[in-house]
Amino acid sequence: MSDLAIERSTQWLAGAGLRPTRQRMTLASLLVGDGQDRHVTAESLFEAASNADEKVSLATVYNTLRAFCDAGLMREITVDGSKSYFDTKMTDHPHFYWEDSAKLTDAPSEQLEIRHLPDAPDGAEIASVDVVIRLRRK
Repeated sequence: MSDLAIERSTQWLAGAGLRPTRQRMTLASLLVGDGQDRHVTAESLFEAASNADEKVSLATVYNTLRAFCDAGLMREITVDGSKSYFDTKMTDHPHFYWEDSAKLTDAPSEQLEIRHLPDAPDGAEIASVDVVIRLRRK
């Protein structure tokens, strides 16, 4: 890990009040160490950690991603009701889901227009709206 990646990771965790454990620092560095936003699955983050010779179990990756989401550092985007992606970009924005490669990418938010949402049922409120646009190559 570079000094800059360590600094970014430490600040990212501290901003959410999370203790910088070895596992959290390792995964945070892979997620935000280069200053870029990204979409990952638990499996792809586990693979990236393994490729960097970092010893982190898949269970730890899942638990850490959940902790990052609970702390407001990331959000979970679910595709097909079973595949979860984790996004480090916390502003509201739509996504493209590429069916052929199972990749999730940001879609241009300035081109999306939602004029009206349905009223939530009694006793409920809308927590968020996720827009996932499925794409297939021609």
